[in-house]
Amino acid sequence: MDHSTIGRWVLRYAPELNKRVRREVRRPNRSWRVDETYVRVAGAWIYLYRAVDSAGETIDFMLSPKRDAVVAKHFLQMALWRAGQVRPRVINVDGHASYPAAIKELKETGALSRRCQVRPCPYVLEQDHRFVKKRIAASLWF
Repeated sequence: MDHSTIGRWVLRYAPELNKRVRREVRRPNRSWRVDETYVRVAGAWIYLYRAVDSAGETIDFMLSPKRDAVVAKHFLQMALWRAGQVRPRVINVDGHASYPAAIKELKETGALSRRCQVRPCPYVLEQDHRFVKKRIAASLWF
C-alpha cells in the first residue's frame, strides 16, 4: 500500500471521525484540582502544570520552565478556555502562593465566577503525581 493512499484516506475520513468522536468526549465537571510537578524533558527539568476534574479526567496541561504567578495565571486561563462553557465551582490547589493570586485576578477580570472557591489541599494533590511520574518513568521520560 502506498503512503499517498493513506494520506487520501486521512483527508477523506478524518473530519467524519472527528465529528463522531467529539460527541463521545465527556465534559469536565465543576470540581477541579490544579497542581504542578517537576519532570525531566529532553534532559532538562521543567514544571508540568496539570488541571484535572474530580473524576480524574485531564482538563489541560502545560510545560513551563518557571513556577510563578504569571505562569499560573496563564495556565488557568488556558484551562478555562479548554473547558469551554464549564466553569469550576471549586478549585483545589496545593500550598503554592501563586494560585490564589492568579485566581483572584481571574475573578476580578470576570473569567472566573466570584463564587468560585479556592481550597488548599496539598496532600491529595501530591498523591496524584506518583501516577504521572510512574507513567513517564516507564516510557523512559519524555
